[in-house]
Amino acid sequence: MEKKDGRVRVCIDYRDLNKASPKDNFPLPHIDVLVDNTARHTQFSFMGGFSGYNQIRMAEEDKTKTTFITIWGTFCYKVMPFDLKNAGATYQQAMVTLFHDMMYKEIEVYVDDMIAKSKEGEDHLVNLKRLFDRLKKYKL
Repeated sequence: MEKKDGRVRVCIDYRDLNKASPKDNFPLPHIDVLVDNTARHTQFSFMGGFSGYNQIRMAEEDKTKTTFITIWGTFCYKVMPFDLKNAGATYQQAMVTLFHDMMYKEIEVYVDDMIAKSKEGEDHLVNLKRLFDRLKKYKL
């Protein structure tokens, strides 16, 4: 399939792989809790992660499970494709691991969406810098 910008969009049917994969029960946050946690703050910045899922590397032993064939050859994903059953839970678990000390205090994270928040206006730039430094550190 072709994207609007002319690049190729790869569409792969992972239904069989998803059926064979055990469900990762890592919980996603409840939206109402995120809203409640943010509502008590005077300033906040909303950010969406760019190609978030594609920044999680596939385990070497799992790459072959994502193999697909095209007219140009046989390929497999080196990074996590969006359509895998556990992509959301895997990404959320990575974000919790990276931001565990900041979550519920100065940031909220829902998969690849983040909210930097501050109770006092002067703290907001400090919180944003801390978030951006962490994102940069882990090349996100």
